[in-house]
Amino acid sequence: MPTATPALPIIGPDHWPSPADFAAPPTAADHARWAEADRAARPQRLARLRERMAAAGVDGYFGLRWEHMRYLTGLPFDESEVTGAGDSGKFLVTLDEVYVLADSRYTIAVRRDAPEAKVFECYNALADRWPELMATAGVNRCAIEAMTIPHLVWEGLAAAAPDVELVPIEGWVEDGRQHKEPSELERVAAACAVADRALASLLPSIRPGVTERELALDLEWRIRTAGGDRLAFDVACLAGPEAALPHGQPGDRPVKRGAVLLFDYGAQVGGYRSDMTRTLFVGEPTARDLGVYGLVHASQEIVFDRLNEAIPLAQRGTPLPVGRELDALARSVIDADGRWPAYGHGLGHGIGLAVHELPGLGRRSPADPLPRRTVFSVEPGIYLEGETGVRIEDLVAIDVDAGRMDLLTRFPRDVVVVGL
Repeated sequence: MPTATPALPIIGPDHWPSPADFAAPPTAADHARWAEADRAARPQRLARLRERMAAAGVDGYFGLRWEHMRYLTGLPFDESEVTGAGDSGKFLVTLDEVYVLADSRYTIAVRRDAPEAKVFECYNALADRWPELMATAGVNRCAIEAMTIPHLVWEGLAAAAPDVELVPIEGWVEDGRQHKEPSELERVAAACAVADRALASLLPSIRPGVTERELALDLEWRIRTAGGDRLAFDVACLAGPEAALPHGQPGDRPVKRGAVLLFDYGAQVGGYRSDMTRTLFVGEPTARDLGVYGLVHASQEIVFDRLNEAIPLAQRGTPLPVGRELDALARSVIDADGRWPAYGHGLGHGIGLAVHELPGLGRRSPADPLPRRTVFSVEPGIYLEGETGVRIEDLVAIDVDAGRMDLLTRFPRDVVVVGL
């Protein structure tokens, strides 16, 4: 038998959230303070990596991922820059130095944004310059991010300097990045507030006939002009049956009365991302869609309850839940109801410099307790192919030492009706 879920409040135009309900955009002073916090934190970040290097008996760590480079050196690349950067932005950490590879397009940026690093000039000639880089840095055993480096590049480096042992590794920097510093959590929260305000300001523009693509562009404009540096990722705006695609693209499909409208989007502030999904109702909700929404809401709520219970226990020494346990808990609510299948993706993921990072909350996520101070998404969903889809996604920050669990995404999770 279906499980009874409590009726949720229905929010119409008279009670819509206002942009003023959410935190104001970050100021120039906020950005300066965050930049200084990063500068102060980088020595400890590097120290953690060097401890891993020493324990593994390697004297070099060659990084290719832009988020690791920004985290460890300060050079503010992201994925949009890396695609045309060639070898620039790759970096080498030794036991006492940091080298950043750069061609003439980036040498000024490296000297300005990564002043503690040494510039190693390289223009699309990594294999040719590899022996000199290894000799200059005094590296004999070099750990390399094996999930990122192409096989042909690995083979080229091995052939270029056969006396340098290449050691495939993964997870050394990722593990440290999931333990968030206070200023990192501040930036994720600021990005969430930008996204909350943007959607609140968009609500009056949602009406039958407007297309997914028009709404996605409008939402992007509101993010970029109200405190966001840029999008965290491309806006997904999906109407009616298209909402059954967990990762769909907005098209020229018009919004229709009586259907759901799903937004999955995020802002970026100071390099850090937000990620939120809200499923709105265009006109009077159908009983079926209300039932789906209420069940998804209940599966998310039980996770929040479990986390609130776990934090005081963790203060007394009990490990926090494992991500895969929370995933199973959320699924159990949908499975017990029995009317519709539970989501096929993971319950959630960490977020920060990248949209998806550790910790993981999925069926195959690491069997490690959640970090004591971190941020991650909780995003259960139900997808009915050709009919409808509902996902509710929020970012949760936990800080065991402070005894806190905060929802950073604060746009209402109740039933929001638009287009009346």
